[in-house]
Amino acid sequence: MYKRKARILFLCTGNSCRSQMAEGWARHLGGEWLEPASAGIEAHGQNPRAIAVMREAGVDISRQESARVTPEMLARADLVVTVCGHADEHCPVLPPGMRKQHWPLADPAQARGTEEEIMQVFRATRDEIKNRVEDMIGGIKMPVRGDKPERA
Repeated sequence: MYKRKARILFLCTGNSCRSQMAEGWARHLGGEWLEPASAGIEAHGQNPRAIAVMREAGVDISRQESARVTPEMLARADLVVTVCGHADEHCPVLPPGMRKQHWPLADPAQARGTEEEIMQVFRATRDEIKNRVEDMIGGIKMPVRGDKPERA
């Protein structure tokens, strides 16, 4: 175990869907040793469909807040994960030594069709994010700024 929880910041354009779901999955799947947060280049509020599909999977993200990224959030993070191309391209300058990953996820809020078709897109995004978070958790082998993990 780490001496302290690893701090992961999920960054998106509006912090309403993808980054919110990633934070929820990270909290649900790795909360005992991860300290996840999410933010956006802008803050668009939470998407009700994202909340609904996460609730279907047993993860409540309704109490998370849509936030705009701050320099303090970036300085606090051990790893920044951008979950869309716009956030990746417009990501603020990261502190030296900051680890960054990019997950090029399509925006489910752009889905068109019937309500059921749109919800299927949200579910597919939810499931892809869950898989990526599980892979990230399984692959994290980073010391937490000055700490060495007791297990790899």
